[in-house]
Amino acid sequence: MSRLAQTHGLTDVQQEILSTVRDFVDKEIIPVATELEHRDEYPQQIVDGLKELGLFGLMIPEEYGGLGESLLTYALCVEEIARGWMSVSGIINTHFIVAYMLKQHGTQEQKDHFLPKMALGEIRGAFSMSEPALGSDVSAITSKAVKDGDEYVLTGQKMWLTNGGTSSLVAVLVRSDEGHPEGTAPHKSMTTFLVEKEPGFGEVRPGLTIPGKIDKMGYKGVDTTELIMDGLRIPADRVLGGVTGRGFYQMMDGVEVGRVNVAARGCGVAQRAFELGVSYAQQRHTFGKPIAQHQAIQFKLAEMATKVEAAHAMMVNAARKKDSGQRNDLEAGMAKYLASEYCKEVVEDAFRIHGGYGFSKEYEIERLYREAPMLLIGEGTAEIQKIIIGRRLLEEYRLQG
Repeated sequence: MSRLAQTHGLTDVQQEILSTVRDFVDKEIIPVATELEHRDEYPQQIVDGLKELGLFGLMIPEEYGGLGESLLTYALCVEEIARGWMSVSGIINTHFIVAYMLKQHGTQEQKDHFLPKMALGEIRGAFSMSEPALGSDVSAITSKAVKDGDEYVLTGQKMWLTNGGTSSLVAVLVRSDEGHPEGTAPHKSMTTFLVEKEPGFGEVRPGLTIPGKIDKMGYKGVDTTELIMDGLRIPADRVLGGVTGRGFYQMMDGVEVGRVNVAARGCGVAQRAFELGVSYAQQRHTFGKPIAQHQAIQFKLAEMATKVEAAHAMMVNAARKKDSGQRNDLEAGMAKYLASEYCKEVVEDAFRIHGGYGFSKEYEIERLYREAPMLLIGEGTAEIQKIIIGRRLLEEYRLQG
């Protein structure tokens, strides 16, 4: 085990799970990650291995066939998986956000129907908020649902859908003005729909099209797509929670879990970058000695290790706060912001330690250098996190009188 990023107070079960995941990462992910990433190939064999380990049901309650583990356990597993290849952690992230939203907000029928199959990985989840023109402004969503008898008709275009092709269940946030008078605040007239579909691309059910994968700088392997709804008919019993107008709050609850996930991903990628940097620094010689013996490199390694430790501590704190049942938007925002920024810095320092070889696709650090930027924008940009953090601090430190 690495000396860095240790977590105190774990149970024997948690330690056993993490040890199993770490072994899987070392043996099944790291040796093939760079090759698969360069080919932009979906890691089906790795995903099958995760299913065999039961990781798709990690946080799903035991009564639905899952392991019933905590957000902390999940986050620590994500950290390990991202250390191997960040794209693999993205494959399970959206699945868990949807499973969490179902567990917290779904009707009993929805839980009974979806969660057992999600625990086995037979149903794979994705969630969709963003649209081509809105960026971080969720209130500007234009896709909509119109009531038509016992169904809703959905129309609109969604963007940046992780697992868009491989998923079979998508939680989609749209406007639903039915039952909400004109002038209602936008966030109070949004609804989350549970959209079932066939995996794949093209028209995956009548009225629903998943175009091909978006070609990205990094974060390859995992499929990122658009989602186009044109007269998509959804039964009323597939409104998450059975009541319209609650979608924004349901999604934001799920995004808090997602932000802890992104923080964990940042921790994992940063840890791997440090491992690569500290190893290379002891192998490469300049001026008659390993570059690790030069003070400038030692300073860089010291800064990198400190950032890995700090980000990990904040991520663990945010996960534990959510597990305690308390509001954790402040902690999750801080953890996501710090971990993603530190990840970028640690990866860049490792890249610099590698010198010219860091620019070569033969070295793993090249892949990490392209992956780290995604964490700066995923689940909310740094600017959005600062807004959340600032508002929450003003709530906590509001002057009296």
